[in-house]
Amino acid sequence: MPTPTIVPSPSAIADYAGRELGVSDWIAIEQDRIDAFAGATGDRQWIHCDVERARRESPWQQTIAHGYLVIALAPVLLDQLLRVEGGNAAINRGIDKMRFSAPVPAGSRIRMRARIKSVRALPDDRVRVAFELRFEVEGSAKPACTASVNYFYLP
Repeated sequence: MPTPTIVPSPSAIADYAGRELGVSDWIAIEQDRIDAFAGATGDRQWIHCDVERARRESPWQQTIAHGYLVIALAPVLLDQLLRVEGGNAAINRGIDKMRFSAPVPAGSRIRMRARIKSVRALPDDRVRVAFELRFEVEGSAKPACTASVNYFYLP
């Protein structure tokens, strides 16, 4: 596992603006994870869940992960790269921009690169942090997903 950047407090994160946080460990995207996500969301489109049909009809000749499954892994992968101490909570504020550029085939592995894009102090000692995320598929030249996401860090 990568060694995360340790920030001593939410207010100190401003000192890290513009910093590359590195790259997470690889995480396997197996069919059972895809099926579990489909069960949780109700999105059981054949391109994700019907292995036999995907072999016959998909341009990739296999199932692929949901794009939202990939972005849903951001919190767990970001935790490998950044720890903000002395705070009460980190709250996902939303996504400003997200693009899915390449499929994530079942059985492949992904990892995430992250950079602190900007930091903004807010009232009550809260801090808003914008991250640039890039999800890479092992062996693929194109990223699966790029996103600009925002978190609030509470003291």
